[in-house]
Amino acid sequence: MTVETLTVEPGRVRQMWHLLEPLSSVLYYAPEAFDEAAALGYDVEERWPSYFAWRAAALGPVGAGRVASAFYSFSPAKVARYVPAAWAVAAPADVLAARLRAADRVYRTLLGDEFLASPGLAEAAALARRAADAAGTHGRPLAAAQAELPWSEVPHLVLWQAATVLREHRGDGHLVALLAAGLDPVESLVSFAAVGAAAEVTFAGRGWSEGEWAAARERLAARGLVNPDGTATDAGRALRAEVELRTDELAAAPWAALGPEATTRLADLLGGPWLTVIGSGLLPGENTLGIGKV
Repeated sequence: MTVETLTVEPGRVRQMWHLLEPLSSVLYYAPEAFDEAAALGYDVEERWPSYFAWRAAALGPVGAGRVASAFYSFSPAKVARYVPAAWAVAAPADVLAARLRAADRVYRTLLGDEFLASPGLAEAAALARRAADAAGTHGRPLAAAQAELPWSEVPHLVLWQAATVLREHRGDGHLVALLAAGLDPVESLVSFAAVGAAAEVTFAGRGWSEGEWAAARERLAARGLVNPDGTATDAGRALRAEVELRTDELAAAPWAALGPEATTRLADLLGGPWLTVIGSGLLPGENTLGIGKV
């Protein structure tokens, strides 16, 4: 980490994540994306078949082990239900093409063609790409895979891809922080629930069994990080705060490179789209990322 990186306030780094994360992840919930997934042949009765396909396709036709490693907090057993079966439905290249069509349709539905053609949207896309281009990808497999994809010349698709590169860049760094804190995949969720980031039931989609969750809680209790009722001890809260701070520090480079004035400008430009996406009701009110709580 450079001295320059450290000059970016963690609060600013986290604000940019909060603004950009919904602009990327709305794809995983939008009807237009399920339409595109169904056209490829994926089961859309639940969101997981398309989720794993959309998010892992940039890695190529990889197996469950690599996806579980990169996604980290998902149970390997859950990943194995969808990968590598996803590539028998559609090749990664076809998934990526459909994903871009889905992003185009989702943004047109939510934001409208007039806004997508506006100078403000074009400016936001250009700034977001500058930040994404400055996101180092060493040791960050998901960010690197997204960053290698060709860029569209359409501004709103540039914005979507930049937001996706930046969300994966932050996510890859978050795994580094979790590993440094000695939190394995299920412990990372149990400790996050313990500080009130979200209710335990919110994390059920990650696929861990009740026994695995209870065993992780016991391990954390033995370290003095959670109480018998599952809430965090002071030490547990301090450790999670350290993880989040380290995550912010590791996600700061794009914003250090963009600079304070351009970062502030981008934040201002993203306010309207962010409100529209949040107000669409497509995203869950409580999420496994703890946005708005931690």
